[in-house]
Amino acid sequence: MEFRTLERVIHIDAAPEVVFDVVSRPEHIKMWWSDDASFKPVPGDVGELTWGDRSKVAPLTIVEVDPPRKFAFYWVAPDGQTPAADNSLLATFELVASGDGTILRLTESGWRDKGWEPDVLEEAFRDHERGWNLFLPRLQSYATSVVTR
Repeated sequence: MEFRTLERVIHIDAAPEVVFDVVSRPEHIKMWWSDDASFKPVPGDVGELTWGDRSKVAPLTIVEVDPPRKFAFYWVAPDGQTPAADNSLLATFELVASGDGTILRLTESGWRDKGWEPDVLEEAFRDHERGWNLFLPRLQSYATSVVTR
């Protein structure tokens, strides 16, 4: 199997503007994905996502902010390095209006460029598949709840 791009597509019963905020603002991200998030949704900003009691910290670099269509960031860099094009995965959320809701396409690319051994690559790819399969339904549910508030 080729491990080049991980892709997921979901429909969310919320307008693209709401979904964009949910995927690009730290106060929303920590409601469906990480336990905490600190960054400014501005290209070039470097921040982090954290899980647990800072047991897992994932630095990220914001790449693209195009409300309400696209939000992208680099992450999963080697320890001690700032995430960038040459050392990280690129996570991209693309949003398209669909009736009263939004089609969200998540892509995570750069897998082959990491230089990992095949077994490490496959395990990391599978781990991210499991993670997105868990967190995207949470995003879906949370974004819908933001609409009803």
